[in-house]
Amino acid sequence: MPQTTPYSSKFNPSTYSSSHSHRQPVEENYGGLHYRDNKLVSGSLEALIQLLVPTVDYYPDRSYIFTFLLSSRLFLHPFELMSRVCYLCVDHHRVGDPQIDKKRIREIAPKIVQLLTEWTETFPYDFRDERMMRSLKEMTHRLAFGDELSRRAMQRLIQRLLRKLTTLGQYEESLATSTAAAMDRPLVLKSKQQLVRRDECVLNLCDDPFVFAQQLTHIEMERLGYIGPEEFVRAFAQKRPSDNHKSFFSKRKASNLEAYVEWFNRLSYLIATEICMPVKKKHRARVLEFFIDVAQECFNIGNFNSLMAIITGMNMNPVSRLKKTWNKVNTDKFDILVHQMDPSSNFYNYRTALRGATQRSSTAHTSQEMIVIPFFSLFIKDIYFLNEGCVNRLPNGNINFEKFWVLAKQVSEFLSWRQVICPFERDRKTLQYLISAPVFSEDELQLASYESEGPENNLERDTRRSLRSSLSRM
Repeated sequence: MPQTTPYSSKFNPSTYSSSHSHRQPVEENYGGLHYRDNKLVSGSLEALIQLLVPTVDYYPDRSYIFTFLLSSRLFLHPFELMSRVCYLCVDHHRVGDPQIDKKRIREIAPKIVQLLTEWTETFPYDFRDERMMRSLKEMTHRLAFGDELSRRAMQRLIQRLLRKLTTLGQYEESLATSTAAAMDRPLVLKSKQQLVRRDECVLNLCDDPFVFAQQLTHIEMERLGYIGPEEFVRAFAQKRPSDNHKSFFSKRKASNLEAYVEWFNRLSYLIATEICMPVKKKHRARVLEFFIDVAQECFNIGNFNSLMAIITGMNMNPVSRLKKTWNKVNTDKFDILVHQMDPSSNFYNYRTALRGATQRSSTAHTSQEMIVIPFFSLFIKDIYFLNEGCVNRLPNGNINFEKFWVLAKQVSEFLSWRQVICPFERDRKTLQYLISAPVFSEDELQLASYESEGPENNLERDTRRSLRSSLSRM
C-alpha cells in the first residue's frame, strides 16, 4: 500500500496561489464542482463528498483528502461524513448478487483501507466518537465479505488507532495532573502568609543556557506533537442542537491547543518569578543574563515560542521596573531579540526569521536543523483571521474551497514541524522544574518586585501596602 507523502509536499503553490498573468481565467463546472484553470475553487457539499470517495478506477489526491477532512467539520460532523463515505463506497453500489457484490468489494477494498488509514493517522481524535469507531468496525466486517487481506489490514489499522488514542489519553491525564500539582503549590506558599524569596535560583539547577533551551524545546515539541490538526478549525464550527449527543466535541477533554497556549503563559510567569525571587541584586542580574542567553539559544534552535515567552516574562512590569537590576546587565543581545520579535508591521521581522528557519528545515541534514517551533499565539491568530476574512459558503451556496486550500497549507506546514523528533538529550530535573515549579501570581510578582527595589512614588507605596495586606490574608 502506498504511504502518505509528507504534508509539506502535498501542496503545490499553484494549487492555492492566484495566477499573475493577465489572461482570462478558464472557468469550468463538472457535476457540482467549479474549477478555475484546472484548480478546484468551489463545489456543493455533496459533490465534494463524492470527490473524496475512491472507486475501482479512482483515488482522490492526498492534498484533497487532507483539505476536505480538515475543513468538512465546519459543515457536518465527522461521523456524518464517515456514514456518507461508507455508504458511497460499498452500499450504494450493491446489486444484490452475492458474487458480483463480493467481486466489487474485493476490487475497491484496498483503496477504502488506504483512505481510512489516512483519516485515522491524520485525525485520530475523530475516532473518540463511539459512532466513528463503530463505523470503522462495521467497515471491517463489510470488507471481510470480499477480501481477507483488506480485513486484516483494517484490523491492524484499528489496533494502531487504539494505541494512539491510548497514548493521547495518557498524555492528557499527565498534563492534567502536572497542571493541578503546579496550581496547588503556590497555595502552600500563601498559607505561610509570606512570599518565599531566596538567593538560590534556577542557576543552581542548570547554568548552561544551551541545555536549558534544549529542555524548553523538548516540552514545546512534545506538546506540539499532541495537537490535532482539527483543533485549528473546531473553534469555527457552529454548535448545533445535535451536539448534545455523545459526539467528538463532547468526548474531548481539555483542548491540547488551549493547553499549549497555557504553557506559554506559565513559562512567561516562571521567567518573571525566577528574576524577581532572589533577594540580592547581583543574583537577580545573573538570572536576568542567563535568561537572555537562553532566549538567544532558543532563537538559534528555531524555538520561537519559548523565545517569545521569555521576552514576555522579562517585559512584565514587575521585571521591567527593576531598573537597578537591569543596569547591571548588558542588554545589547536582549534588545536585538526584542527587535526580532517586534509586533510592528504585522511581526515582519519575526515572519522573516520564521521563513528562514522553515527554509533551513526543508534542506536540513540533521534533526536539529529541522526544528521550527512558531510563535504559536500568532500562528493561531493568522488562522483565525483567515477564517474571518473569507466566507465558508459563496452566494450560490457552494463551499468556498479556495479558502480551504490556503487553510490546509498553513495547517499542513504546522504538521511538518510537529513531526520532527527532538534530538537533544533530556535533563530530567530541568524538565521537571519547568513543568511543575511553583510560580508567583501577578500580585505576588508585583509585591516581590517592590520588595526587591522599593516603590518610587506614592502610588507604588500604596500598591505595595495593599498587596501586603491582601496576600497576608490568603
